Amino acid sequence: MGIFEAFRAIGYISDGVPFAVQRSGVETLVTVSVGKAWQRFNCSKLLLVFVGPQLEKSIRALACYEGFTFAASGNNVVVFDRAHQIAVWKAHSSKIKYLLEFGHFILSSDTEGHVCVWDTGILSTKEDGKPIAELHLGRGVTCLMHPQTYLDKVLFGFEDGRLQLWNIKSRKMVHEFKGWNSPVLTCVSSPALDVVGIGCGDGKIHVHNIRYDETIATFTHTTRGGVTALSFRTDGHAFLAAGGSSGAISIWDLEKKKLQTVINDAHDSEVASLHFLANEPVLMSNSKDNSLKMWIFDSLDGDARLLRYRSGHSAPPTCIRYYGEGRCILSGGQDRAFRLFSTIQDQQSRELSQGNVTKRAKRLKLKEEEIKLAPIVAFDAAEIRERDWCNVVTCHLDDCSAYTWRLQNFVIGEHVLKPCPEKPSPVKVCSISACGNFVTLGTASGHIERFNLQSGLHRGSYRDGTLADQSAHTGAVHGLASDATNACLFSAGYDKLIKVWNFKSLQLKASISPGSPIIKMTYHRGNGLAAVSSDDHVIRLYDMVAVRLVRVFSGHTDRITDFTFSEDGKWLLSSAMDATVRVWDVVAAKQLDAMRVNAAITALSLSPGMDMLATCHVNHKGIYLWGNRYMYSAGDIELGSGNAVKDVALPSSTGSRPEEGGDSNPEKVSRDNIELPGLEEKSELPSTAQITPELVTLSLLPKNQWQGLVHLDTVKARNKPIAAPKKPERAPFFLPTLPSLSGVPAFASPDQDSQKTNSFTTLPEAENVSSFGSLEAANFCFSQGLELLEHMKNLTSSSLDAEIRFLQIVDEDAPEEQIRDIGSLIDFLIKATSLNRDFDFVQAVMLLVLRIHGESILTYSQLRDKAETLREVQSSTWKRLDELLQKNRCIVSFLSNSAY
Repeated sequence: MGIFEAFRAIGYISDGVPFAVQRSGVETLVTVSVGKAWQRFNCSKLLLVFVGPQLEKSIRALACYEGFTFAASGNNVVVFDRAHQIAVWKAHSSKIKYLLEFGHFILSSDTEGHVCVWDTGILSTKEDGKPIAELHLGRGVTCLMHPQTYLDKVLFGFEDGRLQLWNIKSRKMVHEFKGWNSPVLTCVSSPALDVVGIGCGDGKIHVHNIRYDETIATFTHTTRGGVTALSFRTDGHAFLAAGGSSGAISIWDLEKKKLQTVINDAHDSEVASLHFLANEPVLMSNSKDNSLKMWIFDSLDGDARLLRYRSGHSAPPTCIRYYGEGRCILSGGQDRAFRLFSTIQDQQSRELSQGNVTKRAKRLKLKEEEIKLAPIVAFDAAEIRERDWCNVVTCHLDDCSAYTWRLQNFVIGEHVLKPCPEKPSPVKVCSISACGNFVTLGTASGHIERFNLQSGLHRGSYRDGTLADQSAHTGAVHGLASDATNACLFSAGYDKLIKVWNFKSLQLKASISPGSPIIKMTYHRGNGLAAVSSDDHVIRLYDMVAVRLVRVFSGHTDRITDFTFSEDGKWLLSSAMDATVRVWDVVAAKQLDAMRVNAAITALSLSPGMDMLATCHVNHKGIYLWGNRYMYSAGDIELGSGNAVKDVALPSSTGSRPEEGGDSNPEKVSRDNIELPGLEEKSELPSTAQITPELVTLSLLPKNQWQGLVHLDTVKARNKPIAAPKKPERAPFFLPTLPSLSGVPAFASPDQDSQKTNSFTTLPEAENVSSFGSLEAANFCFSQGLELLEHMKNLTSSSLDAEIRFLQIVDEDAPEEQIRDIGSLIDFLIKATSLNRDFDFVQAVMLLVLRIHGESILTYSQLRDKAETLREVQSSTWKRLDELLQKNRCIVSFLSNSAY
């Protein structure tokens, strides 16, 4: 594996698969599909509850029953208990297209018309699932529906407009309806008995009584296209909601048999499913536009308003950038939206407002998508001015203006920047100064203009006096950047020139030519290097202070789409249409690593902490996060050599590979179940391989575990219980137990049954030794302290404190045995410190031992000598660490000063 490892994908909410709704107590949950995985939201606030594991193939249908989730993936039905996969039902030979839940049965229908009936009762037996009944209806099945109160009966719709009612138990057709000569796309049961709603491909909605085979009412959808989703309102109002392929939702009044209201721009693509919450005036919908929305009918005129929603990009993003110390990502996509995604809490992700788009669209009788700004092609942000004024500037496709955004309020700004109003030309690139006061814009005609962000006023033009039209470049400007002190401005154009300008006087200072048209440029203010990419697929690095070429990186085989420097300026990351991401070492002038994914990369961004890499890809609506293994691993990273490229898979929404989707190992031992005396079970705690004995290795334990040893008294005082402790339950009378400090029950042997075990004073002398002390006494003969160290790591802070206190000297007349135990403990600390393993944990244990046994160590000379040895080992270890750190600082300083 290379430097970056797949972490997870963000920005995925829902695809075009109909959702599944279920009740869990007083809460309503909705399960939606996101490609090869599924995720569940609660309907109260649309908060993400949990995400299912990644499957091998895309999900085509979902169903829920009690605590189980059923997903149709390929030819199989995969069953989950919460987020853990427990079974796979295999009976279909073609792709499953529909799932239906009624009672404790699950129906699955594939593209060949083969229908299988599954009984969920077999899930408790842990046996291989087999269908209890099978039907062969032939090709053309388009929907399945179970009419309420119809026992064991299911209604099937077909492409030719037919409807068939089947008895699943007897596997016989009860009745066939003649239909309406149009494909039946959806069918839903109504609160009224025997009445169903049927949506057809010709846009007609039929309210039909299946008992008498009579049509009660027929409606025509308000927009062209078929009716793809239906839902009846159940709170006492006779309303029917219908969603179509255009994304509009129509609400029909069944009592008056007329149109009540229309939600024109409910979704940007066809509505996948609709559902009225039980006994609530709330309608839920989802669509292929990667959104899940809830509408409430609380107005007097019966109109609906958007109550809450979760959405992502409905078209692939093309520009991304980390913002807010790596906690957020700004992205612009082909869906004309400018969004902010939170990498920590998904519910904080949102779209930045472009004004009253909805009202303007209604007034002009246009779609909201037509009112929005054009897709973003470039943007820049200045975090330093977030609370002062607009701190984000965006450039849009074929738009002659640049737009400002106030990110603190998540709205578009009040200033519209228009360079060269006398000769309008599309703005191609923008750059905000380090102080956040100015922004420079580059146009397709080669002009560079400077504006003040606070006032939005024009503050000068950069012109090359040698050019006839007084522009900065003869071709389009594809790169702009300013240094940290606003002394120079750097520009790159398609005319094969990189130019250096005086930022204040607007005068040209120098220029240099890479010899090929430049398509992109980025600048690092810390090291003064500018990276430019050309049509020859080569990346060149220039020292902009000396205005000379210092590095050349070649390896990409297709157009370079994006690149970025790391925060320290030592790495350069680049992406290209050849679907590769390459990491270049700026100091060593070589390629560190390269990986290839299955989709071309359009943009990338590295977090300020260098711990995460974000990428977006062609035909993918989400943003993919990659973890930097240099930050989290122990140096066992395999780097590529030369032009070697490793193929990797894109991250999933679950953040894990399919085989890692759940804890399917029932024999995994928890820390609370480890038996102390023998330690037969192996520790499941993470461990780090030690490269060489001279290097210090940390324990990788949670910080609160080893820090809790240091502040244990404070923690106990804070967590002191209010109520008195309850007496623990005793074992049955025929299983007498012995008291122990570890909390693990110890059962008395048969020959001890007659002894009293109510107090420590009646125990035999051999039984008064803690498991920690016995393990310590025998440990150095076999594993040289490593087993004892692993045993300590498996104890809680309170248990470890109790075990160490058990070794205190309580008998002043005969302390030899206690002195020997404390001496063995100090010998262990000497050995553990010299091993250089679990350094942070050993230091915390050492502090705890000295705090508890400090007086005893000062009292007895045997212990003082061993403590002196421990002090010498400790001092030599810290001295060696200080020397290594000082050498590393000198090497880094030398390389930084002499690299260029």
